[in-house]
Amino acid sequence: MSKLRLTLAAAIVVLASAWWSWPYVSAAAFVIDLSGSKTWVRALLPVRSRNVITREVEVPTRHGVIAARLYQPDVVTGRSVLVFPGIHAGGLDEPRLVAFSRRLAATGVRVVSVPLPELRRYRITPASTDAIEDAALWMAADRALAPDGRVDIAAVSFAGGLALVAAGRPSLDGKIATLLTLGSHADLPRTMTYLCTGQTADGAARPPHDYGVAIILLGALPRLVPPEQVPLLRETILAFLDASSETSTDEHAAEAMFAAARREAAELPEPAKTLAALVNDRNVAALGARLRPFVEELGGDPALSPDRSPATHARTFLLHGSEDNVIPASETPAMAAYLRAHGNDRVVWLLTPLVSHANVQTAGAGDAWRLIRFWKDALMSR
Repeated sequence: MSKLRLTLAAAIVVLASAWWSWPYVSAAAFVIDLSGSKTWVRALLPVRSRNVITREVEVPTRHGVIAARLYQPDVVTGRSVLVFPGIHAGGLDEPRLVAFSRRLAATGVRVVSVPLPELRRYRITPASTDAIEDAALWMAADRALAPDGRVDIAAVSFAGGLALVAAGRPSLDGKIATLLTLGSHADLPRTMTYLCTGQTADGAARPPHDYGVAIILLGALPRLVPPEQVPLLRETILAFLDASSETSTDEHAAEAMFAAARREAAELPEPAKTLAALVNDRNVAALGARLRPFVEELGGDPALSPDRSPATHARTFLLHGSEDNVIPASETPAMAAYLRAHGNDRVVWLLTPLVSHANVQTAGAGDAWRLIRFWKDALMSR
């Protein structure tokens, strides 16, 4: 009898340990899969992704219908998730968006990926905030997608900040269960100031990515060149931004696109020619000095900054790369502080070197454990 009791006790301990650790194992597999790593560690984790099928759907918004994609797992175990990518022209087939949406769906949730048209055109406008609000209302009203009338949101980069604004609007009160952002901003003019100067609000200095300052320039063109030069200069900047976007998938194609952008710039009249040359030369300092006076005018609309808008009370997870040079990492603790000061005590945030601006990378064991714990909490919140 004593041996039987001992065996049962051991079995209970093993089962309890397995039950406790399983969420961490699942989160570890999720993180490794997102990083694209083929490490032997992943092969040891007994986590198999569910089969996922896709179909195209249309999301109605006040600014028109948005082409979206539904990722449907063979077994559904959690709430549906709306995924909003950041500024990128790639659309539904952008490889990182596809990988993230499919892997998230493989955990057992329906995922609808919604590339926002304005962000695909490298524009940060209130229309995108409206579209996020409308998409969430659309999903929450569909009982096949949201049986309890609530949805989750995952948003990347500038879409993350806009999603935080949308989630705080009265129409979505009680309809957003969990909101997760990756590399999002709290205040758009403050982020633009960093991109123009390389100085964060907390006094740190970090060279900013030229991609961000080119996006600011795109919005400032009517203030910098004669009206007749705006269309041609816009096309040249768009060619540069398209090439920058392509570097994440095809570096050889991107180099050819950059060369074409330089040829186009050489044909422009002044002052457009000088501005285009600064873009193609990645001269962030010179461009930033010209653009700094316009950041409040360009980004000051409250619909673009969550810390200028009503705070969401949904459970919120904020993840940010500690070395992010597009949206500085200081934006995430500022966002967490703002939400908590306005009554949201369900905020979890993490700064990590394991994440660049919008990609999961590899690093040391301690950082990996903190990232796994973050994703465990986020995934379990469903």
